[in-house]
Amino acid sequence: MSESPATHKQLEQQNPWSWRSETPGANSWPRTARADDPSKYFMVSADCHANEPSTLWHERIDKTYTERLPRMQTGRDGATVQAGEGFRPVRVRHIVFEGEDRERNRAGRTPEERLRDHARDGIDAELIFPNKGLSMWATSDPLFADAMCRVWNDWAWETFGPYKERLAPLGCIATANIETAISEIERVAKLGFRGLTLPCKPIWGPPDHEQSNYNLPEYDPLWAAIQNVDLPITFHIATGRDPRTSRGNGGAVINYAAHALTQAIEPVANLCSSGVLERFPKLRFGTIEAGIGWLPWTLDAMDEAYKKHHMYARPKLKNLPSEYFRAHGFATFGEDPSGLALAREHRLVDNFMWANDYPHHEGTWPHSAAAIERTMGMLNDNERAKVLGLNAARIFGFEVRERN
Repeated sequence: MSESPATHKQLEQQNPWSWRSETPGANSWPRTARADDPSKYFMVSADCHANEPSTLWHERIDKTYTERLPRMQTGRDGATVQAGEGFRPVRVRHIVFEGEDRERNRAGRTPEERLRDHARDGIDAELIFPNKGLSMWATSDPLFADAMCRVWNDWAWETFGPYKERLAPLGCIATANIETAISEIERVAKLGFRGLTLPCKPIWGPPDHEQSNYNLPEYDPLWAAIQNVDLPITFHIATGRDPRTSRGNGGAVINYAAHALTQAIEPVANLCSSGVLERFPKLRFGTIEAGIGWLPWTLDAMDEAYKKHHMYARPKLKNLPSEYFRAHGFATFGEDPSGLALAREHRLVDNFMWANDYPHHEGTWPHSAAAIERTMGMLNDNERAKVLGLNAARIFGFEVRERN
């Protein structure tokens, strides 16, 4: 008698990582993403994360801010929680990571370790975003946010600056105070950063029409400064408001899909519909870690609103909002077959950038080649080359090196 097929639950209990290496193969591809392929694609991971020291901000920030940094404390029920100014207190769960999860949790602490791990995964260069530092914008105090960003920028440049041809950190900018933001933009540009990362919403918290936002003219001096230093802008998910809105059953999935990823729509709509890109035509901007499947719909929705609500739409644009994204925008993804299936039809191949999200658990390291083979079969060789590295190289100024 034959055995019944193993259920998803049984396979998960046996090896929760086995699915990561599954692949249909790439026999029909003229080249692959495999690290040992002599004609491997040039690959840039357009979204990776640092593994900052846990004491970084406590050791370096102005002492007037020390007591306001994220910290561990005891909750009302006696449990340990992490508390900070902008995020709701979160219970600390003492999870014992095993196998690949343990490896990912400990990875990426030194430049040398990162280079070794990237060689294993076929990565030629990376963009590095904060990890613990993604909470730097979680405050309504713009000067506090600016101080935290300056700590990250100093540390990131000290750590990765000597390796910037392959390991490129992003300069973090707090944008609630435009004057201090411009000062920090000019400073990190002089240091040599390849790009900037701004919060999805300049003032932390839920939407408030009374607050300033990126679509309004008061941000023109900021765009002028960014255009002057000629650096691309990025907007990483979970940097505009607390993404941990749901609690209880399903919270991890609900918060990721509904409250973290969707924040990236707001800066895209702000820039593409407000005339900012007409006034500052050299700006380049992109969303980070939000995926790409939502973009064709978002571009269609913006165009529909502009045409059907013409009596309300201001200012009158020279082009449709979608065309401003195609000319100025980009978006990163990890595994997004839905978005890739629409890339050619919606003229977005030049706007999409792949990333392995090293070393995060939602990323593809160290099985990126298998993930690429699972999800990029509908692209031709030239399209894969653009998405895997050439688009990022063009926008962030990486040298495309031929393999020996």
